[in-house]
Parts: sequence; C-alpha cells; structure tokens
Amino acid sequence: MRVLVAGATGAMGRQLLPRLVAAGHEVHGMTRSESKQALVQALGAVPVVADALDPEQVARAVAESRPEVVVHQLTAIGPMDMRHFDRAFAQTNRLRTEGTDHLLSAARAVGVGRFVAQSFFAGYDRVGGAVKTEDDPFGTAPPPGMEQTVGAIRHVEDGVLAAAWTQGLVLRYGGFYGPHTSLGPDGEQAEAVRQRKFPVVGDGGGVWSFVHIADAAEATVAAVERGAPGVYNVVDDEPASVATWLPVLADALGAKAPMRVPRLVGRLLAGETGTVMMTELRGASNARARRELGWTPAHATWRDGFRELGAQVPAGGGAAA
Repeated sequence: MRVLVAGATGAMGRQLLPRLVAAGHEVHGMTRSESKQALVQALGAVPVVADALDPEQVARAVAESRPEVVVHQLTAIGPMDMRHFDRAFAQTNRLRTEGTDHLLSAARAVGVGRFVAQSFFAGYDRVGGAVKTEDDPFGTAPPPGMEQTVGAIRHVEDGVLAAAWTQGLVLRYGGFYGPHTSLGPDGEQAEAVRQRKFPVVGDGGGVWSFVHIADAAEATVAAVERGAPGVYNVVDDEPASVATWLPVLADALGAKAPMRVPRLVGRLLAGETGTVMMTELRGASNARARRELGWTPAHATWRDGFRELGAQVPAGGGAAA
C-alpha cells in the first residue's frame, strides 16, 4: 500500500518508516523541515515537506502522495516541565488539534481508506481498578495542569473515530523508552533518574504502562495492515506502580535508589500534575492489541527493556558511543 507518515523524523518515525518499507509498502514521510529530507530518504521513504499547521501545505502533500493509509505521528515535545505540563505540550497540542483537522480534511479529499493516529494511555480516568481497557472512561477527568493536553488527545481520538468515510484506528501508546526518546540512553528522563531528580512521591502508587519504541512501531505496522476500526492500547504486559518500576530503572542505569518524598514535598518539586501522575495514574491492558492486531511486544515487560537500556549506558552516564 501507499502509506503517508506525518511526523516521519521523530522517535516513532525513525522506527516506523524502515519497518513499513521492509513490509513492502510504498512509504512517504512528511516532515516540516527541508533539511530532514535526507533522513527520510535514509529511512527508505519518499520525503514530503509540509508544515502540519498549514492546511494548504498538508492538502498538497496528501494529494501528491496519494496515500491509501495515513499515519498521524505528529508531536513536538520539548523539555518536560511537570509544573507547567500544558505549556510544555503547547505545540504538540496544536498539532493534535489543528494538525489532526488538516490531515483528516486532506485525507478525506483523496479518499484515504485507513487513518491510524497516535494517542497516549495516561488519559484514563483515575477511578476504579489500576489497569484499564479501551472500554473504560477516558479523558473526562484529566489531572490538574493537563486539561489542554488531554483535551488535545481527545480531539485526535474523537475526530479519527468519527470519520465514517475511512477506517479510523487510535493507538494509545504507553510511555516510550528506547532510542531517541526521553527515556533513551542519553534522554532527559534517564538523566533525571541518574541525578536523583526523579523521586518517588508519596506512596508511588500511580500505575504506568510502558512500551519500547520499537515494539510500538511494530504495533503501528500491524494497525496499518489489519485490525478493525477503534481504539487499541499499545503497551507492554506489565503495568506497574511508580514505587515498583522507578527503583528498577535507577538500578539498571547504575544510579542510586530514587529519593522518596511526601506528597506535599512532591507538589513543590513536580507540581500537582507530576504528583497526580506519580500517585494516581492508571495503567492499561494490551489484550485487545494482542488479540486483534496479532501483535506481541518483543519487550514483554519494562524489566527486560530497562536492563537493555542500562546496558547501553557506560559507567558515569551518558550514551554509549
């Protein structure tokens, strides 16, 4: 099939493009930067330059590439700031609202048959059990300070799922780790753990779901090729509390055990948003993706993945050469 990937040079795009090419698809990679065309080509795809926030450029890019499938991976995530989460995600939120609308409009105009879009597991309502399925309430009660970000995620999901003219699939990814992510060998989150700037807040009872970026890309290829329209959690097999996974990550990175701070101190360090994510977040089940996409993560649990991550970091921190 002809597949257009919007957001072709991000952490996901770098994993996804070569996998789609290897699967026999004709891949076009949309990037905003003229200078990144060579990277798109190196990944095996045809570069398409367009600013996702410019509707005319998006319409032209989609019309020229004539895709049968569009994959929406548009993000622009800068340095993380838990105290001002929505501000840190402001550009990504525009891409998830305006950018989504432009892509959907352009895709409809050329008759795209399948539209696959990125979402995130952390929008599940923080009530009830610790592990959620796709049928549980999502995005109706976002953590304080994440209202705009969760609202933008809901905008993506609602728009894609309501598009009766195409087959819309939404992938609620777990927290990414691996190459070119913030939890990579030289990533921002990994460095914060090494410097003991990522404490366990309160009881650390917030439950997180992770997925290695390569496994997430494999699931995305599966969603391009098969699966009924709808929502799929793309996460590994082991949702876990912060109090469980964070010490394991620190050990894998050769760092001292994370500090533990009361919730009140956590609010001062990470704001209410970070505190809620550390103490109240709900994880997600991957049963539907395994069953209906035929996807099995190579990193079945973050425990395996974190050990692999740690092996890529030399003594003293920093990425391996």
